[in-house]
Amino acid sequence: RFVPKRMVPFSFPLSKCALWDPVPMGDVIGAHVTYYRNPRLSLVEKTLRLAYRHAKQNEKKAFSCFLLGTLAVDEDGEGVTLTIDRFDPGREV
Repeated sequence: RFVPKRMVPFSFPLSKCALWDPVPMGDVIGAHVTYYRNPRLSLVEKTLRLAYRHAKQNEKKAFSCFLLGTLAVDEDGEGVTLTIDRFDPGREV
């Protein structure tokens, strides 16, 4: 299968004990969520309004925050749905 150039292989940090043989085996495959499934994004309006209000009140041009949600495979198995339903502004310290 074709693997785009922007994809990079998995790499794990070095450790003293390995649970598997690190030598690559088999053909290269893509592991991107859109490679095999049709993605869909669902965003709760309240969450979007909270994030927007927080961004307007923030004095900095760039700030950090978290959008939290769930990832589920559709019933037909052909797609995945990411439902974002919570907003966390994070902490400055």
